[in-house]
Amino acid sequence: MSVWVARAPGRLDVMGGIADYSGSLVLQWPIREATTVRVRFLPADTLRVTSSGASGANRTIEVPLALVNQARPPYDELRAWFAESPDRHWAAYVAGVFGVLAGEAGVQFPQGADIDVTSNIPEGKGVSSSAALEAATMTAVVGALTELGVSVAQDRPLTHRQQAILCQKAENLVVGAPCGVMDQMAVISGRAGHLMALLCQPAELQPPLKLPDGLAVFGVDSGIRHAVSGSDYTGVRIGAFMGYRILAEMAGLEVSPGSRTGHVVVNDPRWHGYLANVGAAAFHEYEVHIPNTLQGAIFLKRYGGTTDPVTSVDPDRCYAVWTPTAHPIYEHERVTEWARLLQQAEDPGAASRMGALMYQSHASYGACGLGSDGTDLLVELARAAGENEGIYGAKITGGGSGGTVAILARADSGDRIRRIASDYAEKTGREPYIFEGTSDGASVTGAWRE
Repeated sequence: MSVWVARAPGRLDVMGGIADYSGSLVLQWPIREATTVRVRFLPADTLRVTSSGASGANRTIEVPLALVNQARPPYDELRAWFAESPDRHWAAYVAGVFGVLAGEAGVQFPQGADIDVTSNIPEGKGVSSSAALEAATMTAVVGALTELGVSVAQDRPLTHRQQAILCQKAENLVVGAPCGVMDQMAVISGRAGHLMALLCQPAELQPPLKLPDGLAVFGVDSGIRHAVSGSDYTGVRIGAFMGYRILAEMAGLEVSPGSRTGHVVVNDPRWHGYLANVGAAAFHEYEVHIPNTLQGAIFLKRYGGTTDPVTSVDPDRCYAVWTPTAHPIYEHERVTEWARLLQQAEDPGAASRMGALMYQSHASYGACGLGSDGTDLLVELARAAGENEGIYGAKITGGGSGGTVAILARADSGDRIRRIASDYAEKTGREPYIFEGTSDGASVTGAWRE
C-alpha cells in the first residue's frame, strides 16, 4: 500500500473571527506554515499516530481500529476514550477524522494505518494548527481510500466543502472544541495570495479576494497560548446563542423543543437562524430588551434552551449576553464593508478605512472578554507605528484570549513589523513569532503518493 501525503496551511483571521458561528462573512489568509500528514494503510488493528510538531517533540498514540469503525453520532465513546488521558488528547484531531468518515460517510476501515504528522505551525497561536491537522489528515485519508477501494459516501466523491464540514464535526464532537467551520474551510479552500471569503451560513464560499500587490498581511504572536476549547470562548458563544433565542422570542418566531434537553428549534424565515442576518437597524429595535448578563437557570426556565448543537447552557453560570449578541451583528457589517473596500484598493483612503475596521473589531473582542494584555499591547504598538510607517490596522485573530494579532500593512513594511515584535519582546520578555508569507490550501495541493 502506498504512502499518501497531504498538507494544509494555517490561517490568519483577518476579519470575522468568532462571528462565524453566528453566520457572518469572514475573511481568512492562508499562511506559509503548514502541517503535512502521511498515511499508509497496513494489516493492523490500530491507528498508529506519530507526530513531530513545531517544537520538535515526538509523540505516538495507538488508537483501537474497532473504536473508530464503531464511531457513530454523537461520538460519545470515541470522545470519552481520548478524555481518559491528557496524553491522548492531541491525537483526537487525527482519529476524529477517521471517526466522522465512519459515522457520517459510512466508511468501514478494513485495516489499520500508520499516520505520520509533521508541522511547522506553532501550536496555541490562534492560527488554526488544529484545523490544518484535521484537513491534512482528511485529504490524505480520502486519497488513500481510493487506492484501497473503500467506498466513501456511497461512492460519491466528497466535495471540499463536505470534507471541511466533516473536519469541523471531528473537532466539535470528538475533540470537544465548539469551533465554527471557518478554520477548516480556510485551510482547505484557501489560495495563496488571496483572502478566502466565506459566508458561514453554514459554509458558503464566496469568490476569493486577491490582496493587491501593495498590501500584505502579517501576523505577530503574543506568546499567550490560545485554545478554542477555553471557557472564555465557549461562554461568549453560549451568550450569543442565548441572545439569538431571546431575539427570536421578541420577534414572535415559532419555537419547538430540540433533540435534547436545553436545545430548541426556531422556525426562522426572517433571519434564517443567524445573528449576522439581524442587522444593526433591527437590533436597535430590540437591544434594550437584551440583558447584559443572565443566569443560566433563569434563561433555561424562561426560554428552554438555545439552537446551538455543540454547547449547553450551564444553569449555575452567569453569562454575558448583550455584548456577545451585538458582536456578530456589527462584525458582519464590518467584514462586508472591509471586503468592499478591498476591491476599491486604488482609492487612497481604502486601506486606512480597512485598518479602522480592524481596530473596531479588536475592541469588540475585548468588550466580549476575549482580549489579553499581550494582544492589546501588540495592537497598540501597531497603532502607534501608524500609516506613515505603512501600518494600517491590527486585530486579534480567531477565538481570542491570546494567540496572534493580524496586521494589515504595506507590502514593504516587514522591517517595521519586526521592530514592533522587538518592542513587544522588550516590554514583555516574550519572543514573538512572526507570520509572513502565504501558501495554497489542501484543496489546491491535493493528496499525492510518496
